[in-house]
Amino acid sequence: MELDDAYANAAYIEGAEAYPGRWAADAAGFREGMLEQGLAELDIPYGDSPRQVFDLFQPAGGAKGLFVFVHGGYWLKFDKSYWSHLAAGALEKGWAVAMPSYDLCPEVRIADISRQIAHMIPQAAAMVSGPILLAGHSAGGHLVARMATPGMLPAQVAVRVARIMPISPVADLRPMVKTSMNADFKMEMADAAMESPTLMLPMPGMDVVVWVGAEERPVFLEQATALAEAWRCELHIDPGKHHFNVIDGLADPDSRMLELLLPG
Repeated sequence: MELDDAYANAAYIEGAEAYPGRWAADAAGFREGMLEQGLAELDIPYGDSPRQVFDLFQPAGGAKGLFVFVHGGYWLKFDKSYWSHLAAGALEKGWAVAMPSYDLCPEVRIADISRQIAHMIPQAAAMVSGPILLAGHSAGGHLVARMATPGMLPAQVAVRVARIMPISPVADLRPMVKTSMNADFKMEMADAAMESPTLMLPMPGMDVVVWVGAEERPVFLEQATALAEAWRCELHIDPGKHHFNVIDGLADPDSRMLELLLPG
């Protein structure tokens, strides 16, 4: 359809086909190591369907707070098992890390996924005291941005959210209606508008940093810029990064990404 190429990432990333296998292998090795240390609890249920589960990784000492990472995949693919290794940076800095799976389109609608993540975060928050940090990539960037908008999180949880980082987010869903993916999303323009953080305002006091790779497809730079401008928040454009490696900084405790995400 009209915008399919604009939102096609893999076709413009060298060696794109190797990334999912590498992510899965790195994540599996990371989980094995955390389980051996007794620092991982896997497949904690937060809803009724099999995919409504999350993994919780704990730092070796007491946790400073909770970091929740929500994966991407255009609300159509992937699950938490591909991303476990991205917890390494925050864990080394003393933060517990929760990573959820969620139901996928077309079995559910995107609005349903937003509600699932809004239900998952309080359950994880009940297991770890202290401030809460949220980050998500691509479709996950949309989902964590939605958590910043009024009515999504319970007040007692929202007040604990110290920072949100949408990474390469799809923050305006209206263009998705003009892609072939909408056969699975089943959105009308009104549905897309109601799920678009760019068309909303965050709750007062929400600290948001939008992150995007400099080498991403132009629409992702446009989406990130539009969200940062609408919300009047910081925008960081990561030099040399494309849509698949822009998340690598989460695994590095000394990265600029974690420097901006984690409270000093």
